[in-house]
Amino acid sequence: MALFLVLLFIVLPIAELYVIIKVGEAIGVLPTIALLIADSFLGAALLRSQGRAAWRRFNDALASGRVPAREVFDGTMIILGGAFLLTPGFITDVIGLVLLIPPTRALFRGMVTRMARRRAAFGIRAVRFGYGAGPDRPYDARRPDNYDYEGSAREVTDPRGELPPDPDDGRR
Repeated sequence: MALFLVLLFIVLPIAELYVIIKVGEAIGVLPTIALLIADSFLGAALLRSQGRAAWRRFNDALASGRVPAREVFDGTMIILGGAFLLTPGFITDVIGLVLLIPPTRALFRGMVTRMARRRAAFGIRAVRFGYGAGPDRPYDARRPDNYDYEGSAREVTDPRGELPPDPDDGRR
C-alpha cells in the first residue's frame, strides 16, 4: 500500500510534468494548454453522461429487488475516472478514460473481482481451521474445546427514544 501511495503522490506528478513538457515542446505551449483544458471539459461531459447511466442502472437494480453491487462498483469507478479526467495531465486523462468507458471498466471490474475472490477464499480457509488448530491439534468441529470466543459489551442508552421497547422489560 505504501508503494502505491508513493507512486500516486510522487511518481505520477513527476511523470505528468515530464509528459506535459514533452507535448509542449512538440506542439507548443498554447496548444498544450488548450488540449489540457479541452480534455477536462470532455471528461466532465463524459462523467455526467456515464454517471447518469450508472445511477439509472442502480435504481433499476433496487427496483427489481437485487443487490446493486455491480452498479455501485461502476459508480465508484466513474467517480474515480472523472476525478482523473478533471486532473490536469495526459497520464491521468488516459487512466480516467479507461475507468469511464464501459468495456474497459468491465475488464477492470473482472480483474478486481478475481482479486477479491482470491483474498476471500484465503480468508475462508484461514477461518475453517479455527483458533488453536495446528499440526498437533487439528480442527475438529465436534469438539467444543476448539472454539475460543472473546467479546465485549457496553450498555447502550436510547436518549431520543427511537428504539422499540424491550419485550423482556418488567417480566423478570
